[in-house]
Amino acid sequence: MSEMKIEIGGREFEVACQDGEEHFLRAAAKMLDNEATVLISQIGRMPEARMLLMAGLMLADRTAGLEDQLRATEERATLAERVAANARANPERIEVPVIPDIVVDTLSEIAAQAEALADRMDERRAS
Repeated sequence: MSEMKIEIGGREFEVACQDGEEHFLRAAAKMLDNEATVLISQIGRMPEARMLLMAGLMLADRTAGLEDQLRATEERATLAERVAANARANPERIEVPVIPDIVVDTLSEIAAQAEALADRMDERRAS
């Protein structure tokens, strides 16, 4: 067990934590100190217990807002996954229009006439 000194709102506290968790404790203390500093700048000096309570409540409020955002994001991600799965399971059907036989026949006939005309022109040039 490690013992550390942290500062919150200009006051020093001695706390203990598990070995290896000092970094997390420092980060949490810094967050709490930031909130306490805002409180002190707005309200002024206050009893230690009240400062810690209010700073903790401000952090809890921020955390609750972030949890709401996370939940909404997870719901959107879940919906997107469902839509993607549905799209894979039921691919969109795309219909390609079929060219009517009469158009194909007419184009073939025109192509044959053009080739015949080209052959006749070649014959005339050769003669």
